[in-house]
Amino acid sequence: MFDRGKPEAALLLDLLREKKLHISTAESCTGGMIAASLTAIAGSSDVVNGGVVSYTNEVKHNVLGVKTETLEKFSAV
Repeated sequence: MFDRGKPEAALLLDLLREKKLHISTAESCTGGMIAASLTAIAGSSDVVNGGVVSYTNEVKHNVLGVKTETLEKFSAV
C-alpha cells in the first residue's frame, strides 16, 4: 500500500491523497518545521492548505481561536 522506505512526511501526504483529505498546521515550539517538512515535498500543495506559527498568546487567541481560559490554564506552549 505505502512505500515504507519513504520519509514519514511523504507517507502522510500519500495517505491524505488516498483518503481525499487536506491538512493545515498550527505550530508553536516547532517553529513551522512540520509545515516545512510537508511542503518540501514536490506536489504537496494538492493536500497542504497552509500553516500558522504562533508564539504569542495574542496570535493563539485571535488567529487560532484558542480560548483565553485555556491559555491561562495550560500556558502558551
